[in-house]
Amino acid sequence: MNPLHFIPFAIPFDQIRAEHVRDGIRQLIAEAKERIEQIAAPAEPRTYANTLLPLDRATEPLDVALGVVRHLESVATYPELREAFNDIQDDATAFYSSVRLHDGLWQAVKSFESTGDAKLLKGVDARYLKKTVDAFRLSGADLDPEGKKKLAGLDIELAQVTTKFSENVLDATNAWELLVDDETKLKGLPPSAIAAARQSAESKGHPGWRFTLQQPSYVAVMTYLDDRAIRELLYRAYAARATDEKFDNRANVVKIFQLRAEKARMLGFTNFADLVLIDRMAKTGAAAQAFLDDLEAKTQPYFATENAQLEAFAQQPLEPWDIAYYAEKQRVALYNFDEEELRPYFALPSVIEGMFALTGKLFGIEVKERSGIPAWDASVKYYDIFDQSTRAHLGSFYSDMYPRENKRGGAWMDSFLTGMPGQPHLGLICGNLTPPIGDDPALLTHRDVETLFHEFGHLLHHILTNVPIRDLAGTSVAWDFVELPSQIMENWCWEKEGLDLFARHYKTGETIPAGLLDKMKRARTYRAANGQMRQLSFGAVDLALHTRYDAARDGDVIAWSRAILQRFSAATFPDDHAMIASFTHLFANPTGYAAGYYSYKWAEVLDADAFSRFQKEGVFNESTGRAFRENILSKGDSDDPAALFRAFMGRDPDAQALLKRSGLGA
Repeated sequence: MNPLHFIPFAIPFDQIRAEHVRDGIRQLIAEAKERIEQIAAPAEPRTYANTLLPLDRATEPLDVALGVVRHLESVATYPELREAFNDIQDDATAFYSSVRLHDGLWQAVKSFESTGDAKLLKGVDARYLKKTVDAFRLSGADLDPEGKKKLAGLDIELAQVTTKFSENVLDATNAWELLVDDETKLKGLPPSAIAAARQSAESKGHPGWRFTLQQPSYVAVMTYLDDRAIRELLYRAYAARATDEKFDNRANVVKIFQLRAEKARMLGFTNFADLVLIDRMAKTGAAAQAFLDDLEAKTQPYFATENAQLEAFAQQPLEPWDIAYYAEKQRVALYNFDEEELRPYFALPSVIEGMFALTGKLFGIEVKERSGIPAWDASVKYYDIFDQSTRAHLGSFYSDMYPRENKRGGAWMDSFLTGMPGQPHLGLICGNLTPPIGDDPALLTHRDVETLFHEFGHLLHHILTNVPIRDLAGTSVAWDFVELPSQIMENWCWEKEGLDLFARHYKTGETIPAGLLDKMKRARTYRAANGQMRQLSFGAVDLALHTRYDAARDGDVIAWSRAILQRFSAATFPDDHAMIASFTHLFANPTGYAAGYYSYKWAEVLDADAFSRFQKEGVFNESTGRAFRENILSKGDSDDPAALFRAFMGRDPDAQALLKRSGLGA
């Protein structure tokens, strides 16, 4: 039997192979089509039970199976799996496009919408009806048959090109390495980075030290290595990823813009940003742009001051490959603080254990590791989450923390299964942290810890949802709201009460000494304006590309976008800088964060303001934590995000909280 045909809660990852993908997914598509036809068949009277509810469930088996295959292609890919995944992409995309272009189904939804029963719906049911009707219209349900056919073709082509974009980034990253055989060239690198480079070289059968474009390796070199020539070499390679002949994404980027713009025009929108933002908190590209412009204007004076001070400290003009290096030296000089001093206090097992204890205090949950569950790699762990008071099994998740060449970079959370109220949910968190070296545990940077907490916040948003509609459950919320549950978790990584739960020296067990903790906190806002401008640059270039870029008028998309990014940079980019060719947030998915990268800053305003309630009432105040669970984490998209925020805070958000936390305002 094909293991994709019926996927149990404990997913049989040890049984799923590339040869199962084509037949398995195509059969599930056929079964989903049958369910859609059954819903669309004439029915009298049209009811919520025979129209909306079955529509919410119609594609679930296919959604789960595709999610599993897509996940495996992200974390354990091999040529046969990639080929099979690419082969079924067209079928899957065509099917999903057809659902909201199905005239009979659209007529069924509209028929129910016009009934007296529909007008009596309340709460989440009424919201689901409205969002369903809106989704059909935004997907082209009112187009003529020729228009629907053209739109479906656009969706298929967009899925193909974005998949190829993602593959090129992974392959380009893996194709690059630097082997160093002269130990004197490693001066400045901390022992942890040298040991990791040695281990990397040994894993490939090489003598000496091996450096790659994977984040742990790249960041260590750019931050600490004294050898400027090597820093420049890595910087240029990283900034120009996916632009060489074999893995060139430049044409893919242009094609993606063309397809997105054409789709927006077909659906009656001026640009792609207005299409995707209509269902988000910002509503329009102009509103999102105004938000970014306001933050940029408030940050710019601090940004200029920071950069002048850094150049004066370095006593030389700075190139892009110098910024992180001299910034770290300036931070040490100003605060007597070296972030590497913290690594021994952030052993991954201890951090995870403390994170579970912390969220247990806040949200009334208990997390327990369980062995014997099949996974895709031996390093993957599996956990169950229970409610402390009722002992109910709320959900489970997989944890995959270390980089591999068959795994894409970055950190992310995803969901496999969404249970209905009373049923458990299943998800995962992935990272690319520095792996254990020798007999020592994996030792993290403080930023790694924040990233881990961030992704666990996303996971809790999924696991703690209590919404009876799958389409509105968990993280299925507006993208400028989805980062609130994740980003707020990072705040506890700065609070002594939180740190004392997990920040313990891996050899002695001692907590972070008061002096080191004080230095860490004082250095928190060091170059905060540069950090903020970096995020604003991504949002600005994203919106500019999706609202203003025209290939015929503006020419080379790489050069055009580089000019926008330059405004936010502390140093002049080299001519081969091509960051957007590897910008997977924007281009590895038909939509993804396209026209939505601003949402990180939008949600940061929400999280800074929401955390101010914890600061006022106690960072481990149980009633405050339960209120956040009840009003935010459990609610999914069952109500307007602004209403959910007001339910927790009692008012609308205040942007001043973010500026204050960043040291960029009173």
